[in-house]
Amino acid sequence: MDAIVKMLEKHQPFFEKISRNIYLQAIKDGFLGCMPIVLTSSIFLLIATLPGVVGVTLPQPLIDWCNKLYNFTMGVMGIMVAGTTAKNFTASMNRRMPAGKVLNDGSTMVAAQCSMLLLAVTQFTTKFNGSELSVFDCTSMGTRGLFSAYIAAFITVWVYKFCVSRDLTIKLPKEVPGAIAQNFRDIIPFGGAVIICGIIDVVVRNLMGVPFSELLIKLLSPLFTAAETYPGLILIQAATAFFWFIGVHGPSIVQPGIDPIRLANQAENLQVLLAGGHPAHSLTFNMSLVGEFGGTGATFIVPLLLILFMKSKQLKAVGKASIVPVAFAVNEPLLFGAPMILNPYMLIPFVAAGCVNVSVAKFFIDNVGMNGFSFVVPWATPAPIGIFITTNFQLIALVFVAIIILLDAIIYLPFLKAYDKLLCDQEAERAAELGLESDGAAAIAASTSAPAVEQTAAVTASVEPTAAAADSKPVADQPEPAADASAKKDVDGLKVLVLCAGAGTSAMLANAIKEGAAQTGENIASSAGAYGQHTAIMDQYDVIVLAPQVRSYYNDMKADTDRLGIKLLAPRGKEYIDLTRDPAGAIKWLRENLD
Repeated sequence: MDAIVKMLEKHQPFFEKISRNIYLQAIKDGFLGCMPIVLTSSIFLLIATLPGVVGVTLPQPLIDWCNKLYNFTMGVMGIMVAGTTAKNFTASMNRRMPAGKVLNDGSTMVAAQCSMLLLAVTQFTTKFNGSELSVFDCTSMGTRGLFSAYIAAFITVWVYKFCVSRDLTIKLPKEVPGAIAQNFRDIIPFGGAVIICGIIDVVVRNLMGVPFSELLIKLLSPLFTAAETYPGLILIQAATAFFWFIGVHGPSIVQPGIDPIRLANQAENLQVLLAGGHPAHSLTFNMSLVGEFGGTGATFIVPLLLILFMKSKQLKAVGKASIVPVAFAVNEPLLFGAPMILNPYMLIPFVAAGCVNVSVAKFFIDNVGMNGFSFVVPWATPAPIGIFITTNFQLIALVFVAIIILLDAIIYLPFLKAYDKLLCDQEAERAAELGLESDGAAAIAASTSAPAVEQTAAVTASVEPTAAAADSKPVADQPEPAADASAKKDVDGLKVLVLCAGAGTSAMLANAIKEGAAQTGENIASSAGAYGQHTAIMDQYDVIVLAPQVRSYYNDMKADTDRLGIKLLAPRGKEYIDLTRDPAGAIKWLRENLD
C-alpha cells in the first residue's frame, strides 16, 4: 500500500497540471459565478411546490409569480454561463498575452453571450391575435445550452486573442478618450467571434436540421447514458475521490465536464415530479450529497467513529475538531488533520465509500421508488437534510440515508482501527521516550536545589499533549510574545482574503484571523471567498491566502498578485488546519510571513 501511495505522490505534479488546465478552470469558475442563479431560483421553486407536499394550497397568483422568477433566472442559465466562462477564460489568457496587450473581459463576456444565443436559440415567426410575431424558442437558453455556452466562450476569447495579438483593431487618435477608443478596438474581434458562431449555426442547421446545442446533446447522449449506469457513476465518484486523495481538488477536475448533463437531468427530474411522475435520473447535480456524503470520501460518519471507537489521542482530537465542519461538507479539518490525504490506510475506504453510496442510490431510484434528486440545495447543506429535501420529502429517503451511514461506517471502521493501532503504538513510544527523559531530569533535579514539584509539573506538561494537540495549537498553548512596535506596524490595517474552492474552508481561516485580531488588538480585516470569483475584488486586499485545496493554482495566482503588489501565501494542509484552530497563532503567522 505504501508503494502505491508513493507512486501516486510521484505523479501528483501531473494531476495538478490537469487541474490547472485553463479550459477546466474557466468552466469551473464560470459555473461557480452563476451559482447564485441556481440557488436563488431553487428557493422560489421550493416555495411554489413544497407546500403541496403537506397539503397546503397556495394562491395561484403566488405560484405563478414564483414560477416566473424561476424561469427568468434558471431559464437563462446558459447565457449567463457563457459570459462568466468567457470572463474567466479571458483572465487566464491575459496572463499569457505579450506585454502591453490585454483582452477586454467585459467585451469578451458580452460577445460570448451573443454568440451563445446564435448557437443555441431558434427564432421563428408565428401569428398571435392576427399579428405576426417573432418568437424565440427558449428551450436551450437554460441548462440545455451549457455546452453551447462553453463553445461560444472559448471561440470568442481565442478570436479576441488572435486580433489583439496582431493589432487587428480600429485605432483612433490618442486624443480620443480611452473608454471610447476601447469600444472601437473591440469592434473587429467582437464581430469576428459573432460571425464565426453565426456561420457554425448556419452550417449545423442546414446539414443536421437542429441548432448547435441540440447537436451536442445528440452526439454526446451515448456518453451521458453510459455515465448514468452503475459503472459510470462509480467511475465518476472514484475519480473525484482519487484526485482528492493525492492532494488535488477532485471536483474541480471531474465535475466541469459533467455539470451540463447533471443540471439538465435534475431539471428533467423536476418536470417529471411536477407532472406527477417518478423522477428517474440518478446522475444529477445534488447526487454529490450522496457520493460526497459529508465531503469527498463520504466522510460524514468518520468523525463520530474517531470519537467513539479510536484510542489514539490524535484521532479523538481530530474527530472532535472536525465533527461540526464535516456535517456541513467542509471536511478539510479531517482530511489534513487525521490525515486522510496520502495516507495508505485510508486509500481504499476513501475511494470505496462514495462509490458504494452512489450505487445504493441508483438502486433505490431504479428499484425501490425513491425519487431522483429534483430540487437544488446549497452544497453545504447537511447531507441527510439535503437528500430528504431534494427527493421531495420521501420517507424512503431517510431509510436510504440510514443505510449509507451504516455502510460507510462498516467500510471505514477496519481501516481506521488499523491506523489507530499504528498511532497508539507511536504515542506509546513517544511517551516512553519522554518518560526516560523525565527520569534523567529527576536525577538531575535531586542533585540541585530546584524543587521536585516544579520538575514533575514540567514533565507532566510535556507528556500530556499528543502530537496532534501540540501541532493543532502551536502558539495558543504558550503565552503570546509581545509584538514590538515595528512588527505591529507590519500588520496594522491589513486586509486579508482567504480563497478555497467553495468558500467553506476559507471561512475557517478568515474567522480565525478575525478572532485573533480581536485578541491581539490588531487592525486586520479578513474575508473568505472562492477561487475563480476573486478577480474582481482581489485588488482591494493586501494579502491573499490560498487554502490547500487550491494551492495548485499558486503560480497563476502569483502572476496576478505580483502585478498588483499583493502578498500571496499558501500554507500546506496540516499547517492551514492548525492556523484555523489557533487565532493568535494565525496573526503571528501573518506577521512572520510578511516581508
